[in-house]
Amino acid sequence: MAAARGRARALTSVTIIGGGIFGLACAWEMTRRGAPVRLFEARRIGAGSSGGHVGALAPHAPENWNPKKAFQLDSLLMAPAFWAGVEAASGLPTGYARTGRLQPVADAAAAERLQDRIAAAADRWPGDCAMRLTGAPAGGLVPDSRSGLWVFDGLTARLNPRAAGAALATATRSRGGEIIEGQQPATPTGPILWATGTAGLADLSRDLGRPIGKGVKGQSALLRHAAPDAPQVFADGLHIVPHADGTVAIGSTSENDYDHLDTDDQIDALIARARSICPQLRDAPVIDRWAGERPRARTRAPILGRWPGRPGHYVANGGFKIGFGMAPGIAQVIADLILDGQDAIPDGFRL
Repeated sequence: MAAARGRARALTSVTIIGGGIFGLACAWEMTRRGAPVRLFEARRIGAGSSGGHVGALAPHAPENWNPKKAFQLDSLLMAPAFWAGVEAASGLPTGYARTGRLQPVADAAAAERLQDRIAAAADRWPGDCAMRLTGAPAGGLVPDSRSGLWVFDGLTARLNPRAAGAALATATRSRGGEIIEGQQPATPTGPILWATGTAGLADLSRDLGRPIGKGVKGQSALLRHAAPDAPQVFADGLHIVPHADGTVAIGSTSENDYDHLDTDDQIDALIARARSICPQLRDAPVIDRWAGERPRARTRAPILGRWPGRPGHYVANGGFKIGFGMAPGIAQVIADLILDGQDAIPDGFRL
């Protein structure tokens, strides 16, 4: 079986269309396995939703367990080795670190309700990733908590999206893969993987004659504030993520109705909320603002596998809010499918 897989990899030349996180992660995984890969990106690496700031690799709630949550957990646990391999091959940082997540607890009743979640995490997650209630943490970014309690989990990680995209592209090239920016392939050959985000969801909807998904606008900001080892914060629906390079990302909005993809006054409200939540950010200067469309499938799960009615065409799309966390697992199952013919994609992720 191993020899057969080796022959499949040696003979399979793969075209990938789309240079966001799914396309890049799949390109790296297949190149790492020895397959010839050509990735085409119509604009530039990370030009779409993968070029934002946030990079919060946060797990789903551990209650009401299902295959989607199990797949995400496996992917989050794969992440340290996956991103270490990318950094080793590229010589570039990705900003990955499992620094955990801190959330304020509203009151004693909320703390009591959290006991079931904490118990479910203890049952599902590795012991060193435990979730627990804690008192005031020292240093870092500490969100205000009316109860004087916070819940911490050790599974949540962070990643710098733009750095990770650049490192994936460089790692792929280092193994002989091609990354072609600024153009689309005229006549794609071999198996073709479509990882084209919001535009790809629209293409699928037209081709299949039913709504598959749509874009959701998001806005985020980047502040200059050094807390590189601090846990990220999730409070009032807002992600506040310290990065290794002395910045803190804030995001993001979720806008279903919009007529442009520029930043607007909603980002100012986002920044004001973050400064209210974490007083340590009150004087932190804003150094960048971002807006873009994020691909959301109707099921809110990733869309993976064969494109119905198009032999040799495959899809990796729909990573709304969870794309970076799911990327190692998605790269693995897509490479297994295209290179080895092994289909391990969860049923809920199929078209």
